[in-house]
Amino acid sequence: MAFAQSDAQKSVAQSDAQKSFDTIKSLAGIWTAKLTLDPPMPEINDKEMPGQISMRVTSRGNALVHEMYALGVPDDPTRYDHPLTMLYLDGNRLNLIHYCDAGNRPHMIARTSPDGKTEEFDFVDISGGTQRGHMHHAVFTVVDGNHHTEDWTYMMPGDKPVHAHFDLQRTK
Repeated sequence: MAFAQSDAQKSVAQSDAQKSFDTIKSLAGIWTAKLTLDPPMPEINDKEMPGQISMRVTSRGNALVHEMYALGVPDDPTRYDHPLTMLYLDGNRLNLIHYCDAGNRPHMIARTSPDGKTEEFDFVDISGGTQRGHMHHAVFTVVDGNHHTEDWTYMMPGDKPVHAHFDLQRTK
């Protein structure tokens, strides 16, 4: 059975969360990343960088899949870290769930900057253990259609933060 949809539905004003989600969805594509860590971590060597981030809109526009991986590293999730993040709307909130190689799933909710170019995701709760640490904060900043930055804060055991800054250029 099909239901007719009126054009009146399309003219409804978008919520702030929907505008934010549309901005994030505009980042769909493949991005080359230059990574900076604070504090620096010597175990992450030059051959693992630069990295790449893939962002894909799915589920009829209702979700965005975000996947990080290092260039030249085999796609073997049993041996290498390829974290996956899902972004989606729930009511009037833009949500992020990060599926971490640490075996947990932190949930964050966005706050939008006044200029609409930055989405800052604050930690809400987590599923799974935190013994190996967890992702705690994320910030996406749109510079232009071919350039954006991402800042991720990972809380190591003992609540020691590691800040990862990704400077990203669109490749596709």
